[in-house]
Amino acid sequence: MEVALAILVGCFFALSIYLILSLHTIRILLGIAILTNAVNMSIFTAGRLTREVPPIVPDGSYVPLEATANPLPQALILTAIVISFSLFAFVLVLVYRAYQELGTDATTEMVEAEPPHEPATPRGY
Repeated sequence: MEVALAILVGCFFALSIYLILSLHTIRILLGIAILTNAVNMSIFTAGRLTREVPPIVPDGSYVPLEATANPLPQALILTAIVISFSLFAFVLVLVYRAYQELGTDATTEMVEAEPPHEPATPRGY
C-alpha cells in the first residue's frame, strides 16, 4: 500500500513540476495546487498508514499501553491545507489581475509590464 502511494506521490510531483514550468499562468496555478497536494500526501505517507487506536492514555499510566495513531502528521497536514489554500487564493487573484491588466495569460507576452527604458529581461539561460 505504501509503495503504491509513494509512486502516486512521485507522479504528482512530476506532474506539478511539468505544469509549473509551463508558459501559461493557469497551468502554473494548477501545478502549484497539485504540488501542495503532493506534499500533503507525502506527509501522510510518512506518518504510517496502519490503522491504530486513538492516542488516549488510560488512568494511572504515563504512556499508552498499545500502539497508537501518530497525531503529528495529521496536524501538519491540516496546517499545510490552510497554508496551501491561502497561497492558491493569493496566486489566483494575482493571475486574474495580471490577465485584466495585460490581456494575456502567456508569460512570454507579459513583458509589457517591464519598463521600456530598462534592458530586456533574459529569455533563457
